[in-house]
Amino acid sequence: METVLLVIHLLIAIALVAVVLVQRSEGGALGIGGGGGGLMTGRGAANALTRLTAYLAVAFFATSIGLTILAEQKRQPSTSILDKPAKSAPVTPPTSADKPVVPIVPKSQ
Repeated sequence: METVLLVIHLLIAIALVAVVLVQRSEGGALGIGGGGGGLMTGRGAANALTRLTAYLAVAFFATSIGLTILAEQKRQPSTSILDKPAKSAPVTPPTSADKPVVPIVPKSQ
């Protein structure tokens, strides 16, 4: 089930990118596009592409949510680090061998 939904999700994503790229640029923010005739001209084609983009976007979000739900169901419950008891190191009394040795250096005059 997850594989089928993932393939559908990928096909919708590719279709969404293609539909957005086919649409005519209206802003001309960089000074390119939006001129002359396009591949699809007319108000009806623009309206159809806008609706198709909206439907593909809704389908994309629906498949995304579906994949998230499936992944959450497959996940194994884990315990938090905060739920586990703390491991304490064994306490040993310090010995004289544990003290650092400081060399005595004579003062030069």
